[in-house]
Amino acid sequence: MNTPNDMVKKSLVAQWAFDTRPILGRFHLWLEDVKVDWIRGEPLTDPDINGLISFVDNRTERLLIMTAAVTALGTKLFGRYGEGKDLDKKGLNQVKKDADAISAYAMSESLWYLSRSIPENHAIMVCLGEGLMPKAGETKEMGANPLLGFGRIYARPQVAKFLDKCVQKLINNEDYVWENFRHDIINKGITVWGAAIDTLENTSRFAKGSSSGPMTVLNLFDQPLAVANQYEGYMGTLLLPNKITETAAKISLLVDFFTPREKIMEAIKLTYPGIAPENIHVWTLRGKNREHRIGKLWEQWKNLGVNLVEDDWEMPTGQKPFTESGTYAPSFMVGTWKDKKDKENLFIIDGYAASAEAIQAASLYRVLNLSATLSVFSSQFKLSYDIEPRIMKLNLEAKDFARQLSEIFAKEMDEKAINRYRDDILHAKNAEIPVHKRVLTMDNFIAEKKWSVMAISGYMLPDPYSGMPGVQQISDDTFEVTTRLSTRRGDKRVTFKLRLEETLEESQLVFQPLLNRFLRGEGFRDRPVKISDSGRIRNELQTLFSNALEHPEERKIVVYLDRIPPIIPQKHLGLLREILEWYKESHPTWFAWLEIV
Repeated sequence: MNTPNDMVKKSLVAQWAFDTRPILGRFHLWLEDVKVDWIRGEPLTDPDINGLISFVDNRTERLLIMTAAVTALGTKLFGRYGEGKDLDKKGLNQVKKDADAISAYAMSESLWYLSRSIPENHAIMVCLGEGLMPKAGETKEMGANPLLGFGRIYARPQVAKFLDKCVQKLINNEDYVWENFRHDIINKGITVWGAAIDTLENTSRFAKGSSSGPMTVLNLFDQPLAVANQYEGYMGTLLLPNKITETAAKISLLVDFFTPREKIMEAIKLTYPGIAPENIHVWTLRGKNREHRIGKLWEQWKNLGVNLVEDDWEMPTGQKPFTESGTYAPSFMVGTWKDKKDKENLFIIDGYAASAEAIQAASLYRVLNLSATLSVFSSQFKLSYDIEPRIMKLNLEAKDFARQLSEIFAKEMDEKAINRYRDDILHAKNAEIPVHKRVLTMDNFIAEKKWSVMAISGYMLPDPYSGMPGVQQISDDTFEVTTRLSTRRGDKRVTFKLRLEETLEESQLVFQPLLNRFLRGEGFRDRPVKISDSGRIRNELQTLFSNALEHPEERKIVVYLDRIPPIIPQKHLGLLREILEWYKESHPTWFAWLEIV
């Protein structure tokens, strides 16, 4: 006999299964169970059937949470976790690209199926993505990693076509700027939800088989971010409890990224009287290659006697942090707590991050009551954090640009270096990043004064900062996946028990891009072709090889095979050409958008 609690649980699982069936069906998954725990806030009713805490409707909120869960599950199972541990740099990079490909594909497919149930005049547009820029241990010739980047649209067909046309104008027409784009979507009556996405944060840790850290991050805003082109760079970032900056303001002390750290320490002591310096924990990226950029920051904090977080420090969660990467997850730990001796402790973040992670973290300031200030850096690790931002403020049109740059470096710069910094400034300018400001806040990337964000995370492996578990195997075909949704109105952890409806081998095909499957031997000529293959391959090209594509006109994509990064070995480029040419020749109407060079 079913008890009232049993009926509540069955209702909860049934509602989630019904609402998320487009994604579950796409990936051949069965929802066995769902559990909702409230970190902050509470549901309107006992089960989480009416526990909406975001700007979207109940169903869309569940679909977005499931998107993070499916991405985490698929990446952990089929992303070659740990296979790069003993490989050389080239082999490790290949594993990283394969992992990024699985995560980006799973999230992209989930967003596509999700978009079929959002309101007809709505769209999700990716404004910031991560994967274009080489990271630690990578070199430029390795090329971009698979990613969901600027301009990817998920919406009903007519809305998607209109927005795609607008995005192409942003990319190709210098006279069409972000304000034109904003004006056009308002006139058309379209609501665009902007997204900042990192489908696999801590890719290197994932590829090397680390025990914690890898996660998927999807921040969704109730409007598009004010970014006009693909952008990825570095940004200085300082995250503090907002209480510190408010206290500092009362004594006319400005606290932001460029404030001397001894002044920030003064504000901390005023805010938390009696706090011991050793109980102030400053998390920052570490490593010798970062010394030129933020070494002066390390020294300032060390001289103040604080704990500059190392990988062997034990956090309140009982776990160890890591400082070689992963600047987003620690944001949820910023704040104070009492230790076992009832002493007050403070955790803050200082240093820099990749742009997508920096802006994602900065967007949490309203959710977690933080102060978050940013500064735009170049792609080069040559100058200190307090000097380098001057480079990004230089006028490209100035006749004495080279002289001004040389003055900043206090030495004569060669032509190669000058052109490299020109490219960095132009990259930011094309994306309309407001580099002229002393510091940036999240509000600089939002047009409207009032805005909302949904911060959604899916955990592939345990997160040491929040204590969230990673993907856990329950039985041969069933896995437990933990996600988190944080908004201003609440914060909840949703744990799913998901069962594969196919064998592990068949499920791997379900999570693999078509092109990857064909390149690994599956017969593309023998497989029944559907009209949806056109959209899938278009999507995969944009996800896997974004920097090898050009969009010369509406609904056209030119694929430059010689620009494709080493995600595909050189020996397979001929097969890729053969595949694309076969589709175009065999189905010319469906693939009229495709050009191959």
